[in-house]
Amino acid sequence: MNRYGRFLLLALALAGAGSCSSDGGGPVAGMLTVSFTTPNSGADGAILFSVTGPQAPTRITAGAGLRAFSQPLSMTTKVAVTGTLASGAILTFGVTDTRQAAQYAATIQSVAAAADFQLRSLSGYSLTVSQ
Repeated sequence: MNRYGRFLLLALALAGAGSCSSDGGGPVAGMLTVSFTTPNSGADGAILFSVTGPQAPTRITAGAGLRAFSQPLSMTTKVAVTGTLASGAILTFGVTDTRQAAQYAATIQSVAAAADFQLRSLSGYSLTVSQ
């Protein structure tokens, strides 16, 4: 191969390598937060809810002073959080792509009072998932 052919081959190889650069379009792993709104701040002792999304959470962590329990993590994961519940972040969970955060949802099944664990009406309660 002559000198011109080698130069052309090298130029093509470098141009091809440059076209494979990462544009940041791949998945971005990270954490999402489940926030709780309650009309009885500090008087709730447990909540049962489900988290659904395009992928199973990679891990879950309860908020400060709380404990979280879950079934095996799947695309629909049931979670129980216990402790003195107040409005704010009650759980964080890992995901493989935070750019899909809007596709995750948390749905309340039940809330129990801290004093006697009586089930409460779900009126006024809500959960949101955010990054």
